[in-house]
Amino acid sequence: MKFGIFSVVDHYPRALARTTGQLYAELLEQVQAAEELGFESFWVAEHHFHEYGAIPRPPIWLAAAAARTRTIRLGAAVVVLPFDHPLRVAEDYAMVDILCGGRLDLGVGSGYLKHEYQGFGIDPNEKRERFDESLEILLRAWTGERFSYRGRFHTVVNVQLNVTPIQRPRPPIWIAVLRNEAAVFAGRRGLPVMMIPYANTEDVAELASAVRAFRQAFIDAGGTPEDATVPFGLHAYCTESLDDARAEAQDAMDRCVRTRLYAKQRSFDLLVQKDLIAFGSPDDVARVARRYAEAGLTHFLAITSFGGLEHKRVLRSMELLAKEVLPRFS
Repeated sequence: MKFGIFSVVDHYPRALARTTGQLYAELLEQVQAAEELGFESFWVAEHHFHEYGAIPRPPIWLAAAAARTRTIRLGAAVVVLPFDHPLRVAEDYAMVDILCGGRLDLGVGSGYLKHEYQGFGIDPNEKRERFDESLEILLRAWTGERFSYRGRFHTVVNVQLNVTPIQRPRPPIWIAVLRNEAAVFAGRRGLPVMMIPYANTEDVAELASAVRAFRQAFIDAGGTPEDATVPFGLHAYCTESLDDARAEAQDAMDRCVRTRLYAKQRSFDLLVQKDLIAFGSPDDVARVARRYAEAGLTHFLAITSFGGLEHKRVLRSMELLAKEVLPRFS
């Protein structure tokens, strides 16, 4: 199993004395720390029109992160394809791949937040077809070849990008799924999946069944077992003990759960019991990580900054993860 860091970039300016600029600066410190500590990747989410997430244009922040790092992979998850012209998406993230020297990872999805669709004036009933069109255009644009395309929502006539990604044949792409049963459809398309267990499962055993179905569909579609990767985002806080984690980070986790739009409202104790978060000592976190590894998931993207948790505690948790947990999975 590989380990990265993921941030939804949830923001609470009315509840906490932290500006958006301070939040961005803290994230930049965290991506630099993640690289120094040996994490493989660092990801940020795209969200709009609400404090649910404070990065509406991930490529802008990723470009800043690219200038401050040298080796860590930089990811966006998820890029909501129906909200933008697919050629703009292709251009923006090609530029990021160039600026970071070929370290881009890309998670794409169709989105699910009602207020975001309302804000952009897009009918959510169209999201699947919009996503399919945009993904096809993105993939064709990234080949660097001149092409044309005609769909219901987009028409491309004899276009060739003037910037293309460094990575060949293209940067890695994952399809994010919020329902376990959707994973098999991504597999049939020949693309790997990303998951958020807190949002899309009741327990790890249920998740394992979905991963098996995805992997079989992916291989049946011509993919290799090695490429059937399944990154997953999981809230994590590593300290001396579960009691210490409760004292230091439960308030932040509760705030995160309480303010997550359209998400399941589950208690801290239930999340711990079901291993839908990884809180506690290095032994506690490693035990949870092993459960997901045994379920077939491949990249633990630790959500270490959540609910307005203090920056110094985020950094300390990351350091303990790197020094006490990651070596057990080398």
